[in-house]
Amino acid sequence: MKEKKILVIDDESGIRSSLKGIFEDEGYTVKTTSSGEKGVDKLKEENFDLILLDIWLPEMNGIEALKKIKNIDEDIQVVMITGHGSVEAAVQSTKLGAYDFLEKPLSLEKVVVTAKNALKQKSLEEENVQLRQEMKSKFNLIGKAKAIQKIREKIQTAAPSNGRILIYGEHGTGKKLIARFIHQHSKRSRHPFIQINVAAIPDNLIESELFGYTENSGKKKKGKLLLAHQGTLFLDEIGELSLKTQDKLIKFMEENKYEPIGTSKKVESDVRIIASTHLNLRELTSDKKFREELFFKLNVIPIKLPPLRERKEDIPLLINYFLKYFSSEYGKKQKTMDKKAMEAFINYSWPGNISELINVIERFVIMVKEDEINSSHLYLLVEPIESEFLQEAKKATSLKKARENFDKEFIHNTLVKNSWDLDKAASELEIDKKTLQANIKRLGICFSK
Repeated sequence: MKEKKILVIDDESGIRSSLKGIFEDEGYTVKTTSSGEKGVDKLKEENFDLILLDIWLPEMNGIEALKKIKNIDEDIQVVMITGHGSVEAAVQSTKLGAYDFLEKPLSLEKVVVTAKNALKQKSLEEENVQLRQEMKSKFNLIGKAKAIQKIREKIQTAAPSNGRILIYGEHGTGKKLIARFIHQHSKRSRHPFIQINVAAIPDNLIESELFGYTENSGKKKKGKLLLAHQGTLFLDEIGELSLKTQDKLIKFMEENKYEPIGTSKKVESDVRIIASTHLNLRELTSDKKFREELFFKLNVIPIKLPPLRERKEDIPLLINYFLKYFSSEYGKKQKTMDKKAMEAFINYSWPGNISELINVIERFVIMVKEDEINSSHLYLLVEPIESEFLQEAKKATSLKKARENFDKEFIHNTLVKNSWDLDKAASELEIDKKTLQANIKRLGICFSK
């Protein structure tokens, strides 16, 4: 495991020597320098996790140095060292982004405690976010469907390893949360879980997000690969990655080193990569839109998440789980769902998969005043949607559009009336089930439209 790196900036050689000794005894890597200018230069050359910075320095003082340090790396933790009578300046430094300050003469015990607290602060914040996600992520392994049982077994085997994992699945099947679940049950769980949605970032920015950059001014931005050091990097929708960036990623996976944009100096990072896609990567490789070499490197352990419509027996379990979750989240008495309403949820096609189910359950918990959710509440929640259909029909500018709006409203009302039982609704509409399913898809009919 790579040690945390500390930089000590102080013009007193005795203090530099003492701090270097006690921090090395604690297992840290320590560099020292005697001036703010040299300290800023060192930060431009290499990365540090913590800086101890004296306020009273020759030429560039500590406050000026702090401003430059934060301009280079706004996330770095800085602890100020102040002499007698300069507490006011130290307080000012905390407003500028310093974590804390220590007064001379230094208590070596307090120095160690403060440094450890500073280093832990960011990781603790990340852990708090992770704990909030943990309860949600567990739902992906709730279920009795055979596909879920197989996934559960595969994760139990794969999570403790360092093997790369490629998660396949439609939008909303829970790929992000499965990746987080794997991280939580890996040997890297105490280190960062960093995710990046490749599809949401323009091609001209994706490289700087992944690899970071160094500007001519010396300002640096840490890329996701460095932020995920010793932890897990999750590349969501990897199929959207440009070929140029794919090439750089392949090189990193071979060497565990990369060059941030703007510098030829290589940076080392130890990360486990988990990726996901809703696309067929084999087809993309055949079409020369995805590097075959990258596909093979990522596809060490493939996991395919089934859509919710293929695991309907799990829907009641998921509903009860999220009724409990959101009731607790909003400080309400736990709600239940009666048989008729449950049937409607089971029969619904869930085009948005589990993500849609979560959103709908949250809406029910917020909107329904009674303790039990029943079929009457289905009408309550879709009533505004039906009025939207009518407004759309009135605004139609062609006979074809008006017919579409009428079909949408009529089919939707029939589905609601039959609790989304497709067989019953198709029978009442006097069409076959496949035709009904095709119309639902064509017209975009869903709970949350």
